Amino acid sequence: MTPWRQFSVLMAPVLLLSGCGTLFSGDGSDAPTPPSAAAESPVAGDLASFYEQEVVWKNCGPADCATITVPLDYADPDGPTVELAAARVKARGERIGTLFVNPGGPGGSAVDYAKAADYIATDAIRESYDIVGVDPRGVAASEPVRCLTDQQVDDLMAADGTPDSPAEEQAIISDSAMLGEQCDASGNELFAHMGTVDSARDLDIARAVVGDPVLNYLGKSYGTMLGATYAELFPDRVGRMVLDGALPASLDLVQVTKEQGEAFEVAFRDFVEDCLTADDCPLQGTVDEGVQQLRDWIMSLDADPIPAGDRDLNEPLASYAILSYLYFPSYDYDVLRPALAAAMNQRDAKPLLALLDERISRAPDGRFLDNSTDAFYGVTCLDRPFTGTLEDVKRYEKEWAVTAPTFGPALAWGLLPCKDWPATAEPITTTTAAGSNPILVVSTTNDPATPYQWGVTLADELENATLLTYDGFGHTAYFEQSSCIDEAVDAYLLQGTMPADGVLCQ
Repeated sequence: MTPWRQFSVLMAPVLLLSGCGTLFSGDGSDAPTPPSAAAESPVAGDLASFYEQEVVWKNCGPADCATITVPLDYADPDGPTVELAAARVKARGERIGTLFVNPGGPGGSAVDYAKAADYIATDAIRESYDIVGVDPRGVAASEPVRCLTDQQVDDLMAADGTPDSPAEEQAIISDSAMLGEQCDASGNELFAHMGTVDSARDLDIARAVVGDPVLNYLGKSYGTMLGATYAELFPDRVGRMVLDGALPASLDLVQVTKEQGEAFEVAFRDFVEDCLTADDCPLQGTVDEGVQQLRDWIMSLDADPIPAGDRDLNEPLASYAILSYLYFPSYDYDVLRPALAAAMNQRDAKPLLALLDERISRAPDGRFLDNSTDAFYGVTCLDRPFTGTLEDVKRYEKEWAVTAPTFGPALAWGLLPCKDWPATAEPITTTTAAGSNPILVVSTTNDPATPYQWGVTLADELENATLLTYDGFGHTAYFEQSSCIDEAVDAYLLQGTMPADGVLCQ
């Protein structure tokens, strides 16, 4: 299957199993409340009109779509409102409830994710659940926040992320500040209310709108933080919740960025090792030699970019393109390899830039088809503001050049857009979800975007959670390449049967 784009821009002993015959801890007799059978919790009077609203679902191709109204500011429910886009793909068979889904980001479209229901969940889940996606506030079809023009996004992505001179350093400082300044100047109040706490509150209204007393949920990547935040706010309304590719709220921006850089370094090496087995690989020699060749080539583009029509393939764009195709090895490696060969051997940058454009939703004419860049920073900088100094960034650049030499230095400078962000929020910084139904956390041992330890951390923080491990490479595990993972997740979502503690799937 074609992988779904999930971007940004988280110990118990395990049991190695060759199959899933002894995977589960029970027969379901002590399972949590069925997915649509809990009692409705009382709703605060000021929010009753939002919880009790009736929406009209209209066909929108592969789904039915509707608009849900939520307050801009939950502290002022009588004030301005925000319209959220929702999509629902109905169950093929006898419906047992609604499964809300979110692909991550922050900035990914849950509406588009739900419309792709056949590609994100097994047939068993499609038979039994309505699949519903709600674009978070400020994202995609839900009154999107746009701070930058298409040209400004292009300029930001192509900006030199590893300054070599005082002039380049000043340029990256100015570029980093531009996004917040543009959001502040836009006059759109929403950019100050895009934090995950607000989106989790929105999700509870959406749950009530579809008529479900509890929230059944599949969140991937950043979608795990949204789900865990929901569970912290509304533990008594958690139904069956799967958090795949964990991003714990307890990590600050420096921790997230550093550990992602190190995980992507592992994936970078894995790509090179795989590439060297293929006839069309532009690298040669040992894995260490191939890693250095590719790293040197990326750095050479700083002084010698490759012209490609009205753009140049420079160091930051090449780095971003390569990083963007380390998420899903079974698909990404085979398309990245020939694009790299064209750029490295023939100085033809168009295939590599085309791959990058596909991942960032940039059309051939230069238009960005969504607002994922604006939304990513809008959410991230509210949830995880960077409180360090310029000197801290320079120190991280040096330190991360050792532990993550390919991407670390640029990622260190990438902290700056969230410094002095012109809006603040009060994010949740730990999620225990005391009193919730059991929550299933899924983590992959070599996940480049949400490192395995993040799954361990989240499962430990949640009061009632089980960790399910996939031993492999790639971002997230459910409905990717492991029948063991799929069967475990389905058994939980359909029967409420949790995997045995410490299970490892291969």
